[in-house]
Amino acid sequence: MSARLRAAVPADTQAVLALWGTAATPTSTDTATALRALIEHDPGALIVADEVGEIVGTVVAGWDGWRGSVYRLAVAPSRRRQGLGARLLRAAEDRLAGCGARRVHAVVVGADDRAVAFWEATDWTHERGQRRYTKSVVPTTPGAAGRAGGADGSDRAGA
Repeated sequence: MSARLRAAVPADTQAVLALWGTAATPTSTDTATALRALIEHDPGALIVADEVGEIVGTVVAGWDGWRGSVYRLAVAPSRRRQGLGARLLRAAEDRLAGCGARRVHAVVVGADDRAVAFWEATDWTHERGQRRYTKSVVPTTPGAAGRAGGADGSDRAGA
């Protein structure tokens, strides 16, 4: 059966986190609070592959008005090597092009051999001269405190 791709809704939160727990490298922002904030802030950014009510894949296609970003491309281990990752990536590209993006970048865990092999098989270019730097910050926007999770150890999953 082919999974239906659709925008995530708040009710998908726990299923997405469960999928990420088995199909992706954990991050400090893998929390219910952060996921609900993403869905509220940018409806349509989190695309899920729904197979008869089971979330079997995800991708985040974020648009900041300048550049598109692809994160958390994850497919359930039992659904890999069936083209679902490529379908999710194409859906992310289509969403971002529809938002006006002219350039899109992806965050890929370099230590994950399967992820690297997937990306190497796409038509994307690995910019070897680029490095990625990250830093966790505490939100200062009124009402945003706690949305990202992890900064103070609360609502934290995994890393």
